[in-house]
Amino acid sequence: MTDLNQAGTWSLGDRRVKRMGYGAMQLAGPGVFGPPKDPAAAVAVLREAIASGVDHIDTSDFYGPHVTNRIIRDALSPYPDDLTIVTKVGATRGDDASWLPAQEPAQLIQGVHDNLRNLGVDVLDVVNLRVMGNIHAPSEGSIEAQFTALAELRAKGLIRHLGLSNATLAQVEEAQAIAPVVCVQNQYNLVQRADDALLEALNDMGIAYVPFFPLGGFSPLQSEGLSRVATRLGATPMQVALAWLLHRSPNVLLIPGTSSVAHLRENLAAAELVLSGEVLVELDAL
Repeated sequence: MTDLNQAGTWSLGDRRVKRMGYGAMQLAGPGVFGPPKDPAAAVAVLREAIASGVDHIDTSDFYGPHVTNRIIRDALSPYPDDLTIVTKVGATRGDDASWLPAQEPAQLIQGVHDNLRNLGVDVLDVVNLRVMGNIHAPSEGSIEAQFTALAELRAKGLIRHLGLSNATLAQVEEAQAIAPVVCVQNQYNLVQRADDALLEALNDMGIAYVPFFPLGGFSPLQSEGLSRVATRLGATPMQVALAWLLHRSPNVLLIPGTSSVAHLRENLAAAELVLSGEVLVELDAL
C-alpha cells in the first residue's frame, strides 16, 4: 500500500491533512449530473480512499446535485475523527445540467444547510466560496457580501473554516479582512500555470493551495515530453503530473478524482514518486 505520508502534510486551519487527498466530483453521473451508473462502485472508491490513508476529501452539494454528498454519507458515516471534508457553495445546477451562479447571501446560506443535511453533519469542516464572476477562470470583483454571509455562519458554529475557489489574490486579501482563509482552490496543473504568483503568495501566508483539474479535467493532459519522462521513471503520465504538483510547493494539496478503485490506487501512488532536479527542469519547460 502507498505511504501517503511520503508527500508530507499541510494545515487547513486547525486540521492537519496529508497532501494527497481525493476529489469526489466524478462520483456523480456523466457531466457531474445525476446519479452514478454503479452506486456500489462509488461507495467502494470512497472506502478504498479511507483504507489507503486519505484524510482529506473534496466535494460539493452541487455535484449531482445532492448526489456526491449522499454517497459520501452512505459510504463513510459515521466519519473517521481524522477525516476533513471540504465542500463548496456558490453555484446550482439547471435542469439541463448547466452550472448556474448562486451568489446571493440567502443562496449561500441555503447551500450550507444543504451540505449539512446531505453529509449528515452538524458542522462543516471547511466551506469554500466558489466565486462565479467568470465561471471558467478567476476574475476581479468584490466578494465582501458573499464571504460575510459565510463568516456569519462560521461565527454561529455551522462551519469551522472558510476558503475560496476560482479566486484572485485581491479577493483572498478582501476575504482575509473578514475571516481567516485556510485554502484557495483554483485550476492549476503542469500546463496551466497562470496562478504561479498566487500560489507563491499563499505559501508565504500559510494558506493551502488546492489545484482542481490537476490532470487537466475534462481535457486530460497530453504531452509527448510528459510521456517520455513517465516512461523513463516507470510511471504513468498522470502520476508524474501529480508528483510535479507535490514538488511545486509545500502548500499544494492534491484532490485528484476518479470513480475507479484501480485509478484511485494509481493516483495515490504518485505520493511516493520522487522527481530529480533534472526531471523537474524538464517538466517545468513543458
